[in-house]
Amino acid sequence: MADVSRKWFQEPWKFKESIVVTAATVFAGFIIQYTAGGHGIPQPHLPVNAIALAVFAAAVIGTGIAMKNNSVVKWLGSIPLGLCLILAVAALSLIGGIVPQDTAPAALHTASFGFNRIFSSWPFALTVLFFLLNLGLGLSWKLVPFKMQNLQFILFHAGFWIALSCGIFGSTDLQRLVVPIDEGKASNVGITMESEEPHLLPFSIFLHDFSLEEYTPNILLFDPATEEQTNFEARKGATATWKGNNAVLVDFLPSALPTEDGSLKPADPSAGVPFAKVRITSDGQSEESWVGITNPARKPEPVKIGRLFVLLWPGNPKSYRSAVTVQDDKGHTVMANLEVNKPVNFNGWKLYQMGYDEKAGRHSKLSLIEVIHDPWLPAVYVGFFMIMAANVLFFWNGIKRSKVS
Repeated sequence: MADVSRKWFQEPWKFKESIVVTAATVFAGFIIQYTAGGHGIPQPHLPVNAIALAVFAAAVIGTGIAMKNNSVVKWLGSIPLGLCLILAVAALSLIGGIVPQDTAPAALHTASFGFNRIFSSWPFALTVLFFLLNLGLGLSWKLVPFKMQNLQFILFHAGFWIALSCGIFGSTDLQRLVVPIDEGKASNVGITMESEEPHLLPFSIFLHDFSLEEYTPNILLFDPATEEQTNFEARKGATATWKGNNAVLVDFLPSALPTEDGSLKPADPSAGVPFAKVRITSDGQSEESWVGITNPARKPEPVKIGRLFVLLWPGNPKSYRSAVTVQDDKGHTVMANLEVNKPVNFNGWKLYQMGYDEKAGRHSKLSLIEVIHDPWLPAVYVGFFMIMAANVLFFWNGIKRSKVS
């Protein structure tokens, strides 16, 4: 039975004190945020944030070992406080998921209290630091004296502490930039997607060639009388029957250009556009005409064949890639083909194929390359691998216990 006669903040502190202190921490964070005019916590970069994290970790572990029997320290590392802090972090994260982040808020109080930048706000920072203190103290009591049966606990909690702390402390060093490059040119300037602020890169990217492969175009049939439409794949010999009209794709040229006399001649894919000869038969009468894909040099002009308007609609992008050479000032060089979801690593940076000039389509001479640098990512991975190792050890110990029983 619970001790209902225990007064508030009478040792040992338990859940109700943990709830009050956690709520006070979040409230104090919002007050600081508001007093600071909506400005969040200072965000230092390497090596300042790494030194600060190392000092904090040493202080937490040292305090836990040296003051293990102190009643306040015991409460600071207790499970009730940890659960309350986890709920507080979850509640603040929920705010970050509901309120649009890093955008101009509609209401002034949203910015004043940091709701639109919750993950860099004072309430979030204070709550997370408090939780890291709680987690670190609990970990220190299992570290000294070390016992083999505590290995699974140590791996899981230490991995969680490393992944969380490095992910948060290192967030200011994450660089995510977009590098626009034209064919035959090099660039060492990236821009942020939020503000388009330019940043010099420690390397340059030369774009040799950009190529785009599209799916097969479609023939679109439009009835102006009813404003209805249908479509079918642009393949030579393809047919479609619709509203009493029989459509046949008589011929198809994947890449061609019109000549001065109005005829068509095959052209290189980098310069030409697809053309299709379509025949429409209705009420025993047939008409046919060439229809071409639109591009920046040709305005969209549907062709009237019989009672219908006919367009050749371009296929969606299937794949696109950039042939690039990446080089730094020390002469390190990498030649690569950048594709979507196939990054290339260079001196700790990841290069991704991001986009192109969508108006130009496959004739685009512009490639958009995303470059990402996160020096803290290896440490976060170490934390995740430690958590995975703890889980494996947990299941292994369970299997051994089941065999013994």
